[in-house]
Amino acid sequence: MAYAGKHGFPVPEVFRAGGADLVMERLDGPTLAQALLAGDLTVDRGATILADLLRQLHDLPPMRDGETLVHLDVHPENVVLSQRGPVLIDWRNAGDGPADLDTALAALILAQVAVGAIDHELGSHAGELLDLFLERASGDPVRLLPEAVEIRRGQPTMSPEEIEQLSVAAARVRGVK
Repeated sequence: MAYAGKHGFPVPEVFRAGGADLVMERLDGPTLAQALLAGDLTVDRGATILADLLRQLHDLPPMRDGETLVHLDVHPENVVLSQRGPVLIDWRNAGDGPADLDTALAALILAQVAVGAIDHELGSHAGELLDLFLERASGDPVRLLPEAVEIRRGQPTMSPEEIEQLSVAAARVRGVK
């Protein structure tokens, strides 16, 4: 997160970090999901914001050994629409890797909501959001989709029912409705 912020990417500013303590900027504003649900943001604009954030992130200078900084959890609940614009939060899964994996994971998470595998209020908008995101996203979200499925399968917060529906969500990313 510090690396991204140092290069101008919109992240929360960290004031102090030590041990288990982290003091960072308070972000005022709704999440992208909240803005979509309230009707304050169109689905089209929401998809553009997600795709643009990933593009900006993947366009940062390589971290080391030519690898791209990846977030690996980009979705509407992890984007805060602050006074200074969209800010990407929740960097605990971040690392370096292929940009297409990051895009595949973002698409897969949206698809899980779109197919009803994850119960979220955005459910009725998630299919359109996914389709528009896939139109706007850079790279190839299908190329590393099997790896994205395995990462999601290993998420300890996912229920057995959600894991069972990963193949349906992956098919949705590939364009099977």
